[in-house]
Amino acid sequence: MSAITTRRIPAVVTLLALLALTACAVSPGHATHARQFTAAQPTPSAPAPTPSASPSATAKPAFKSLAWYVSQVPTFPEAPQPQPVPLPTTGSAPFWHRLPTDQKVAFITIDDGGLARPPGVIDFIWEARIPVTMFLNSPAAAEHTDYFRQIEAVGGIVENHTINHNSLAGRSYDYQKQEICGAADRLEGLFGKRPTLFRPPFGEHDSTTLKAAHDCGAKAVFHWTETVHEGKVRYQTPEKVIQPGDVLLMHFRPALMDDLLAALKAIHRAGLTPALLEQYVR
Repeated sequence: MSAITTRRIPAVVTLLALLALTACAVSPGHATHARQFTAAQPTPSAPAPTPSASPSATAKPAFKSLAWYVSQVPTFPEAPQPQPVPLPTTGSAPFWHRLPTDQKVAFITIDDGGLARPPGVIDFIWEARIPVTMFLNSPAAAEHTDYFRQIEAVGGIVENHTINHNSLAGRSYDYQKQEICGAADRLEGLFGKRPTLFRPPFGEHDSTTLKAAHDCGAKAVFHWTETVHEGKVRYQTPEKVIQPGDVLLMHFRPALMDDLLAALKAIHRAGLTPALLEQYVR
């Protein structure tokens, strides 16, 4: 991990490449990425732009272009070394609205996958190094596998959100297990990794849900503390400010770029840094 105390999330891949070609050294205070990926360096989905013959140093990116979104991402404090939370040893998965941690981090999660998949999201996540957890319904994941694989390639993690997106509370163990295990089996087949986190549709659950989730391999079941829709953060707790360990919920909808940016700004205003949920639940 970088020893630099502050850094800016937007990607500096192009700049680093130019510096390498000219044998320039990066100054000690230069910004770095918000997080490191263990996967091989991905190729963003959008083609590299062709520079104009006489680019203007003062030109501003077009409103709501990818460059504009990246330019709006704030500078975050260095993410702390993740301290995984202890997990219960009972036969049920824990249910959390907020991850029980005092570390100054918050978590971005995106649900469903069947409604809309804005293409710019892939490059925004890559360029801005946004750590995201995707709770996917397995039919949407199967139908749009390539899209979610691209997000996975730039650092996103795929987790479980059932097959049919029905409320589970009050249903039989067999029904709930089929919804959770069936989705986990399909997601594992599509992405090569079995989900370890689960989010029940609508957040509705009961004790049977937590047992079935555990039996299907889930280490934890997550609700949320904030929702983000059409670029607005809506707080579900009386503090009206993001707290350490908070989980922000958004969906694969047309305004997802705005939602991601709004979440990043709210996390920054709270003095926190976005982090990856899976690094804290192992």
